[in-house]
Amino acid sequence: MNTRHLTAVAASRKIELMDTTLRDGEQTQGVAFTPMEKVSIAKALLQFLRVDRIEVASARVSEGEKEAVTQINRWAAEEGFDQRVEVLGFVDHTRSVDWIRSTGGKVINLLAKGSEKHCREQLGKTLDQHCADVLQTIDYAHEQGLKINLYLEDWSNGYKNSPDYVYGFMDRLQHSQVSHFMLPDTLGVMAPEEVFNSLSDMCRRYPALSFDFHPHNDYGLATANVMAAVRAGVSAVHCTINCLGERAGNASLAEVAVVLRDKMAIELGIDESHLVRISDMVENFSGKRIAANAPIVGADVFTQTAGIHADGDQKGGLYKTKLGPERFSRTRNYALGKMSGKASLKKNLEQLELDLSEEDQKKVLARIVSIGDSKQTITTDDLPFIIADVLESKSYQHIKLLACAINSGMDLQSTVSLRVDVKGEKHQATGAGSGGFDAFIDAIGKVMVHYDYTLPALADYEIRIPKGGHASALTECVITWDCGNELRKTRGVHVNQVFAGIQAAVKLINIQLHETTLAGQ
Repeated sequence: MNTRHLTAVAASRKIELMDTTLRDGEQTQGVAFTPMEKVSIAKALLQFLRVDRIEVASARVSEGEKEAVTQINRWAAEEGFDQRVEVLGFVDHTRSVDWIRSTGGKVINLLAKGSEKHCREQLGKTLDQHCADVLQTIDYAHEQGLKINLYLEDWSNGYKNSPDYVYGFMDRLQHSQVSHFMLPDTLGVMAPEEVFNSLSDMCRRYPALSFDFHPHNDYGLATANVMAAVRAGVSAVHCTINCLGERAGNASLAEVAVVLRDKMAIELGIDESHLVRISDMVENFSGKRIAANAPIVGADVFTQTAGIHADGDQKGGLYKTKLGPERFSRTRNYALGKMSGKASLKKNLEQLELDLSEEDQKKVLARIVSIGDSKQTITTDDLPFIIADVLESKSYQHIKLLACAINSGMDLQSTVSLRVDVKGEKHQATGAGSGGFDAFIDAIGKVMVHYDYTLPALADYEIRIPKGGHASALTECVITWDCGNELRKTRGVHVNQVFAGIQAAVKLINIQLHETTLAGQ
C-alpha cells in the first residue's frame, strides 16, 4: 500500500486525542500539581480545548492524588464527561479497581507488560502467568462496572526483541473486555518507519481491535512518529501539553493537533483557539517554561524579524501560511531590531495607530538599528519612547522620573524618595516596602492616586543579564502586567536592576496615560 493511499485512508477517519498531562506529564522532573491545579487543568482540557479523553492520575499514589481525582470525577459526572476521564491502574486484582471506584472513576487504564524482558525480569513471571493475572484484574474491573483500556508497557522494545511474546499476549487478551489496546514507545526509541511497520502489522493481525499509540520524544521524533502511527491505522494518539513527560517528554498536543489537521486532513474534535491559553496555564502550574520558539505556543513563533518578510507581507502576504496566528487567538508581530526594515517599522506603527512622515521614519529606523546592534530587544511598547526621543517630542511623556533615591539594608525595610513630573505638575513622594521596587510602587502610587490611576498587578517579573556578562553589565527587566482582559509587557534597561524595573513601570504608566488621553479626545 503506497503512502498516498495510506494518507487517503487516514483522512477518512476521526482520530481521538488522549491527553496525559496530569498523569504521564506529571512524571516530569520537578513537576507536582496540587489538587486544585489538576482540577483546573482537567476542566480546561475537556470543557474548552475539548480533547477526547484525559488521563488524570495513577491509582494508589497518595491521598492528595485521590482528592484531586475525586474532584475531577465529581465535576466530570455533572458535566457529562465521566467516560472521558481515565486513571492508570495496575495488575493487582482488586486494589487499583477499588481505588478508582472510590473516587467515582469509570475508566481504568491497566498497565501490563508489553515485552518479555519486562515480564521476566521485573515480574519474574511467564507470559501465561502474567496474562492470567491481567485477566483476573480485567474480570474484576468489569464486575465493578469500569471501562477497561490496556497499556502494553515497553511494547516498542517488546515488538522488536520478542515479537512472539507480543503476539502471544494479544492472542490471549484480544477477546477480553478491553476497549483500547494502548501501545507505548515507552523509552522513545522508535523512528517513523519502525512505527509505521510495527503498527501496520498490529492493525492487520488484529483488525477488530482499537489501538492507541503512546509516543515519547527522546529522539525528537514524537510528532513524526504520531503521523506514522495514524497512517498505520491507530484510532487514537496520546499527547501532553507543552511536551511534559519523563526525560525528553511526550508528544506535544499542539504540534500533533495542527500537523494531523494540516498535513493529513484528519478530523479532530479539539478547539485550537484554546491551545495557547491552556499552554500558559500548564506552564504556570508546572513551573516548566516553554521555549519562545516552541511551535504554535511559543512567544516568538508568530514574530517576523527580517525586514524583507515584513515587506513581503505588506505588499501581498508573501510570508503568510495556513499556520496563521489568528486560528490560535494570537496576532502576528514584526520585531524591531538591527534586521528591521521600513516595512517592520510601518507594521508596528500601524499597531500603535501612529503616523510618521517618511523622513521621521528614517530617523526612527536608524535609532532602532543602532539599539539592535547592542543586542537589546525592542518591543512595540518601546517604540513610542524611541519616537519621542528621536523626534524630541514631549507629547508622549506624560510622566517623567526626575529623581529617585533608594535606601536598602539587611533586615531593614527599603525606602524610596522620588520626584516626578506628571502632565507638567511636579510631585515628591516617599515610600517603603520589602525591596527597592516595592518601595517605589508604594511611592509612585501615592502620586498617581491624584490622577485616578493605579498600576495593574504583576503577572511576571524577569531579570536578565547577557550570558557571560560582568557585574557592571546592563540589566534587563521585563515585567508582565495583568491589565484585566490582557497581559502587557514593558522593559527597562539599567546597570541597576531595581532601576531597570522602575523604568519598566514608568513605561507602563506612560502607555496607559497616553491611551486614556487619546480616549478622552
